[in-house]
Amino acid sequence: MRFDEMNKKKIWIDLDNTPHVPFFHPIIRELRKKGYPVLITARDCFQVCGLADLYGMSYQRIGIHYGKNKAMKVLGTVFRAVQLTPVMLREKPVLAVSHGSRSQLLLSRLQGIKSVLIMDYEFSQKIADPSWIIMPEVIPDSSLPFRNSRIIRYPGIKEDVYVPEFESDSGILGDLGISAAELVATIRPPATEAHYHNPESEILFSEVISRLGAEEVRMIILPRNERQNETVRKQWTRLIENGRIVIPEKVVNGLNLIWHSDLVISGGGTINREAAALGVPVYSIFRGRLGAIDDYLSREGRLHIIAYPEDVKTSIVLQRRKKDGGRPGRRTDALRKIVTSIEKIMEGEHGTEPGG
Repeated sequence: MRFDEMNKKKIWIDLDNTPHVPFFHPIIRELRKKGYPVLITARDCFQVCGLADLYGMSYQRIGIHYGKNKAMKVLGTVFRAVQLTPVMLREKPVLAVSHGSRSQLLLSRLQGIKSVLIMDYEFSQKIADPSWIIMPEVIPDSSLPFRNSRIIRYPGIKEDVYVPEFESDSGILGDLGISAAELVATIRPPATEAHYHNPESEILFSEVISRLGAEEVRMIILPRNERQNETVRKQWTRLIENGRIVIPEKVVNGLNLIWHSDLVISGGGTINREAAALGVPVYSIFRGRLGAIDDYLSREGRLHIIAYPEDVKTSIVLQRRKKDGGRPGRRTDALRKIVTSIEKIMEGEHGTEPGG
């Protein structure tokens, strides 16, 4: 530990879901550059730990996912908070930061630790008010479920924090047995275990596989968990056997896969916004409540919303795209603003108590 780290208070970052890994990677790096010790915990679900390993993160693996049952979700949140308690008491962080970790928010509130919730979907279920909220400028205050927190804004979208640092590696398709001459679609099924899931998304997902399965397209499907993996393999065995569907056997760099795809189709979430940030054609089959970010990207023409089964046939364009350049993406001040805000909170410049 450096001398400056010995004199600075510790920040605790909890990686609760897969997208949090690439998002927090540059934030952690910049905070450590400023001399802050950073404790990292990770929930063992949705390939969080596998991706953290891919990024070379040093973390403590704590807790799992408890499925789609609402009662089990609540109990799982509380139980993971209990599991996190010994680490928190031992490490003594003064600030807890996450992109939606309910267990961390609950524990922080119970233990009187200041917390920062970074968020980009205003319709998430709340469990405890954070001390501060950091969110994109396009989300209106009126839509927030939190009323007792200070609000800090950053420009652009969450994916602008890390996408500009991306460098492509052309070997990824070859590793998956796909040639550069083929038309490639990366597909993410709907989040069937999420509280916001709408079964209509599953109908659209099936329509997508049916349409692309009848075309000269190689589909790379990224299941969200093992149960979904098994379902896809059982339902579309023939397409898998003839190579039309490829399911990666190990964790892959999502940004690199998106960049080397001709189009992306997903049941919502980060992969849609990553594709939008990279300038890759992307279609959302998410049928939950549309958030301000997706509405903003849709209005800009960077995200295409697929609402009905007939849209799958008429709106999805199957064509090759140029994949030139090694560092695509739109650079914004998102990373600088978030890191600076966390530093100001640590130094007391954003106040010491939540405000209205």
